[in-house]
Amino acid sequence: MDNLNTHFESSLIETFGQTRANELLKKVKFIYTPKHGSWLNMAEIEINVMDRQCTGGRIPDKKTLKKSLKIWSNDRNKKESKINWTFTRKEADKKLSKHYVA
Repeated sequence: MDNLNTHFESSLIETFGQTRANELLKKVKFIYTPKHGSWLNMAEIEINVMDRQCTGGRIPDKKTLKKSLKIWSNDRNKKESKINWTFTRKEADKKLSKHYVA
């Protein structure tokens, strides 16, 4: 999830009250994207990996697609695959500084 201010325990408590928030929090694990990356970047990277590893070829039917995706997804989850960010804030500033407003 991104770093929006609504994605914190305190927001759930404020919205639902302490008791209900505690019930919900037992079912939730917060995983935040790096501040220099967005959830959209992560989704695009994961879709690219999925395409290269699973869906990049011709798939004859929906049943085969669903089966292949389930196997691929279970394997990714079992391996606890992660995205390794390599683009730093310093690199971003250097690359994007011409777009900054003074």
